[in-house]
Amino acid sequence: MILWVITGLLLEGVAGVALDPCSAYTSLNEPWRSTEYHVNQSSGGPFCDSHVSGEWYRFTGMAGDAMPTFCVSEDHCGTHAPIWLNGSHPEPHEGIVPLPVCASFNDNCCRWNASIDVKACTGGYFVYRLPRPPVCFHVYCGHFYDICDEVDCAGSSCPKSDCRCAPGTVLGPDRQTCLDVNECAKGNGGCAEMCVNTKGSRRCECGSGRVLAADGSNCREVAGCHVNNGGCSHGCSSLLDSYQCHCPRGLELGEDKRTCQVPVQCDSSAIIVSVPKDLVEGLELSLSNSSCRGVSNGTHINLSFSLNTCGTVVEVTEYKIVGSNLVTGLPRSSPRSSSDLIVRTSRLVLPVTCEFPREYQVSDGYQASQRSSALELAGRSEGVFPFALELFKSAEFSEPYSAPPQLRLHDSLFFGVEPKERVEGLSALVESCFATPGPRADQALKYYLIKDGCISDETVTQYLSKDQLSKHYQVPVFKFIGKDNRQVFLHCQVLVCRAGDSHCSRGCGGRVRRDVRTTKPQELHTLSGGPIFILPEPGR
Repeated sequence: MILWVITGLLLEGVAGVALDPCSAYTSLNEPWRSTEYHVNQSSGGPFCDSHVSGEWYRFTGMAGDAMPTFCVSEDHCGTHAPIWLNGSHPEPHEGIVPLPVCASFNDNCCRWNASIDVKACTGGYFVYRLPRPPVCFHVYCGHFYDICDEVDCAGSSCPKSDCRCAPGTVLGPDRQTCLDVNECAKGNGGCAEMCVNTKGSRRCECGSGRVLAADGSNCREVAGCHVNNGGCSHGCSSLLDSYQCHCPRGLELGEDKRTCQVPVQCDSSAIIVSVPKDLVEGLELSLSNSSCRGVSNGTHINLSFSLNTCGTVVEVTEYKIVGSNLVTGLPRSSPRSSSDLIVRTSRLVLPVTCEFPREYQVSDGYQASQRSSALELAGRSEGVFPFALELFKSAEFSEPYSAPPQLRLHDSLFFGVEPKERVEGLSALVESCFATPGPRADQALKYYLIKDGCISDETVTQYLSKDQLSKHYQVPVFKFIGKDNRQVFLHCQVLVCRAGDSHCSRGCGGRVRRDVRTTKPQELHTLSGGPIFILPEPGR
């Protein structure tokens, strides 16, 4: 294990006066430094911070706001071994503080560690004295932290700050950014052995030959396959100091890494269940609506349905849209082949559940040609209910632009939030829509058209839509101040509800702001496009 030790004093000015690193630093602004960048996305990567030489640095631009204080998975930040800050950022009054950093590699969040100096500046940002990494490929990561939520409160019981952060984060020195809390810093996070700080939380880990107990904090010895088959539903294989479960061909391990499950693909337009044929020979498979039957492809029996078909039950919980169906298998009444003369099991009952987040964020510039491509499948039993932010040519809201529109000030811009799949019994609320001069939804300069479910710009007009999931608006074309600002991007946050649910039906008049202290963080999906090109006025 290599320890990086940093020594030195403040930068010396020309006249021998020590310069404050908050005003004498080098910016790190490469986009591939962001935690969002996988090494495969980085042109020319993997990168290495061989040029870093123990000077003071600040993360700016597309690199992020500050170093992440949670474990960053390997192959991110444009390199194989990303470096993250294994501690909490200091306060401005603390001055220069030494803190540990870790480099993640090979499923180890702290494969290498070191020490750096950090200072919180009164301007609301941080600077870091970074040593040159001893080996490649190491890169210091940057991260875009979330912005706090404004608090509408009056009275003596109100919090001191007018901005509130989600659980697991704390308001930064700029009184706007929500920094991650290092839960491992206090009492080792309650972990008996190793504590790893994660985004918004922490996790406990155990040494070789031990696994986490049911409480998630203590460790216990590995039982092995000889005791209750290691807890595996099917196969169990002994390793040198551990064991692992495995599944028959065609099944896959569930999240508990012990139970074998049938693969399920979740999408709002098509939910597909694939059952290995050799496990259900002689059985006829169908869904809740028995007319929806399985189709064989030679190796699997596939059943395909949607949220609208085959008796699927759609439920809206506090945080998710849940679609449920039931696959049943009964012996064939008349055998179709010799393999149908016997059965491996007398009956199959397979509950199928797909979960979709309720809240989404869609973004676009004044360009509709990309149509905010459908959100990708998020998991075996989790999916997304995709929306798109469309830009239309007229108030008919029937013809989107096929190329980036070139509009003049005072022209009308028609835009709408459209679902990819229309499901009866669901409605949507546009919680916010705002414009930015660049494609990023989290940049500081933004102008709200809709906020907290209410139209905040009096020039915005809402049109009647063809269903409760579509929302249509018109606004006069505008631009941001500055001769270089010729592009505008739009971003909208959408909440999906059951039809008639008070969260969506009350709209603006009865809209109640959600308390972020008790609300589970929502999974947001951003669909990006743009820009709108703003033409100069005639004669200019």
